[in-house]
Amino acid sequence: MRQRRQASSKLNEYNSYNNFQKYDLYLISLSLFLVGLGLIMVASASVSVADRNYLDPLHYFWRQGIAAIIGLTMSFIIIHTPLVIWQQGSVAILMVGIFLLVLVLIPGIGREVNGSMRWISIGPFNLQSSEPVKLCVIAYLAGYLVRHRDKVMNSFAGFIRPIGVVTLVAGLLLLEPDYGSAVVLFGTALGMLFMGGVPLSRFLLWVCAASTMLVSLAVFSPYRLKRLTSFIDPWQDPFNSGFQLTQALIAFGRGDWLGVGLGNSVQKLFYLPEAHTDFVFSVFAEEFGLVGSIVLILAFLFLVWRAFVIAKVAEQSGRDFAAYVAYGIGTLIGIQAFINIGVNMGVLPTKGLTLPLISYGGNSMIVSCMLIALLVRVELENHQSPKDMIPESQPSYVA
Repeated sequence: MRQRRQASSKLNEYNSYNNFQKYDLYLISLSLFLVGLGLIMVASASVSVADRNYLDPLHYFWRQGIAAIIGLTMSFIIIHTPLVIWQQGSVAILMVGIFLLVLVLIPGIGREVNGSMRWISIGPFNLQSSEPVKLCVIAYLAGYLVRHRDKVMNSFAGFIRPIGVVTLVAGLLLLEPDYGSAVVLFGTALGMLFMGGVPLSRFLLWVCAASTMLVSLAVFSPYRLKRLTSFIDPWQDPFNSGFQLTQALIAFGRGDWLGVGLGNSVQKLFYLPEAHTDFVFSVFAEEFGLVGSIVLILAFLFLVWRAFVIAKVAEQSGRDFAAYVAYGIGTLIGIQAFINIGVNMGVLPTKGLTLPLISYGGNSMIVSCMLIALLVRVELENHQSPKDMIPESQPSYVA
């Protein structure tokens, strides 16, 4: 009897070890590293402005820490939620996202900050609708590509329908206005459609059309045009329109090879606006130098590469919805990180986008954690046999 209990105990330990091994430990470890690094950088970059505005040097750090805890809690739930549930509810999830975008534009509900209506106040918490809608659009497009893959590949109507949905979402984002999120969503949608089998000629045509539309919106908008002209040569007006970018470039110059050391940045001391949000990478470059900056960029490259590897494995096993979700997550994180780092380095116009898992922003932190958790769930199901999963059903409704 005793030997039987010992054998049963060893079997349970073996099964627990095997289940643990099914998780993508590299992806989880890297994501936790980025979350921790983000908390450190928020504390470092915001210490002066937090002390001035709230008499608490760690004010933003505590708020970001709470967001990280919420994000990790949501991640735990998502990792244990079968993807078939996301697939079956993909249209409903999109409707929730559109509802939030409409809600934020209603006077009295939406909260205006610096001329933008992007937040909904829920007690002490401010919900930024443009963040969860990224997850909603990825889930919808993945479900649409599974239901209508042949139409997407072979007919113009099958391709234009999801483009119309994304255009509606982007239009609502531009009304806030949130030009950066609209660019990221368009790029992610086009990337997912390309991975879904859209012919290259049609794909390139719509890339050109979308780029022309977005550039036109920027050129014909006075404040966006001002950003573009200051981006081309910020030193023409270093104390006005080019102030933010010139201070960011000074931070990069001070960082040199190895940086001035954690917490020793000078630019964050009221010189660089939004040092803990949009321009946290500049502070990071100043404190950790070129070597640290390259390491952080490589970390994001690995994250995107891992997402595409996970997607490819799912696609080869016939799990198309999981593959498209992973492709979408990898594309979105890659585009947003690329734009944020490019803006900080002065190679792209200012967009007001956060660096995923690093910049201050509770909504961004929570949604980024949820996206990574969804990616972990895809990889987990890649290691499961069909009998271990709920069969993926094909919803009968059309959307």
